[in-house]
Amino acid sequence: MPDQLINLCIDARSVSVPSGVTVAAAIAMSGSGVTRLSVGGAARAPLCGMGICQECRVTINGRAHQLSCQTLCADGMHVVTASEVAA
Repeated sequence: MPDQLINLCIDARSVSVPSGVTVAAAIAMSGSGVTRLSVGGAARAPLCGMGICQECRVTINGRAHQLSCQTLCADGMHVVTASEVAA
């Protein structure tokens, strides 16, 4: 049986991923991988994958600083990364 697909919006782009995928993985699958910018403006991406490093912070459904590596995708979710904010 194929995985159920979840539809979400990442930086104003529609993305479909299998259920059970984290937001960090969905961002990587969408082609970017960038979740935030450092104080100096350098692109950052998830590092530890377990919520310790805080490099995966994004805005999910209007709530800033959510850990994308610890959040499962949900149908209709809206994700904004720092790469969208900087654009």
